[in-house]
Amino acid sequence: MISPQTPIDSPFNYRSTAMEVAEGIDLTGKTIVVTGGYSGIGTETVRALASRGGHVIVGARRPDRAREVLDEMDGTITILPLDLSDPASIDNFADDVAKLTGSLDILINNAAIMANPLTRDARGYESQFATNHLGHFQLTARLWPLLVAAGETGGGARVVVLSSVGHRLNGLDLDDLNFVTREYDKWPAYGQAKSANALFALQLDTLGEAHGVRAFAVHPGGIVTELQRHLTMAEQVAMGWFDDQGNVNEVFKTVEQGASTSVWCAVSPMLDRMGGVYCENCNVGAPATEDTPRGSGVSPHIRDKALARSLWQKSEEMTGIRFPA
Repeated sequence: MISPQTPIDSPFNYRSTAMEVAEGIDLTGKTIVVTGGYSGIGTETVRALASRGGHVIVGARRPDRAREVLDEMDGTITILPLDLSDPASIDNFADDVAKLTGSLDILINNAAIMANPLTRDARGYESQFATNHLGHFQLTARLWPLLVAAGETGGGARVVVLSSVGHRLNGLDLDDLNFVTREYDKWPAYGQAKSANALFALQLDTLGEAHGVRAFAVHPGGIVTELQRHLTMAEQVAMGWFDDQGNVNEVFKTVEQGASTSVWCAVSPMLDRMGGVYCENCNVGAPATEDTPRGSGVSPHIRDKALARSLWQKSEEMTGIRFPA
């Protein structure tokens, strides 16, 4: 059963780091996949999980760059090519993972793009929706037998889907997900993709619970990373992310802090027998009200089970991928 969207008594908070959250957790013998685990909060996610004994497999669009970043880390880390905008690359990655392991304990769908100019993949799909949601939808489906193997025989598996408070910008238009009939705007496109991420976790948890696979959506917080590469400094100043002198807003997290909620959802025993919730600041997020600041809170549309089912069906149609029975 999907857990209530209600905060719990977590010992961690807004400023907790990924290493603090992982402290005392033994991941020896566990296999973990992290997409985009060589940049921004993905790097710190990998560092924390590898430090606790897990075998971390990193899906990287730029494997050479990933090796430069990750080679200095302690622990067992494998880097495999993965381009989430390319269905063939996703299939090849999943096949490569299956050659390395017969089960997958944790999948962290971390990689993303944000607020880029209109681009489309080879299928004509808008790139933010295609990369952030459809790519991870296909990847999770391809890795599903490995997740079920861990879920049914290894004490449970978890899927962590990186969403964002950007979901509060807007919902999604199931009739025009690719901005064919409406004018493209990078921010509604981002809000749509991040809403889709959260709805995917909601429906995935519904289907996965019977197999011991639980899913969580995560808002990591505001962090300065390469995710902002498509934004000018003037735009970021206007949004209050930086001041006129180029100093980052003090409410922003460090990358170590930004990775903490992903790691918490992946490993915390506090979440045993829970799933289907949207989390932020190392806790289950609270439903947004009229008084909730825009930087936090959970909008009602990402808790809509009927919408989650409809998006799932649409995603199957768009990718041609169905989860194995």
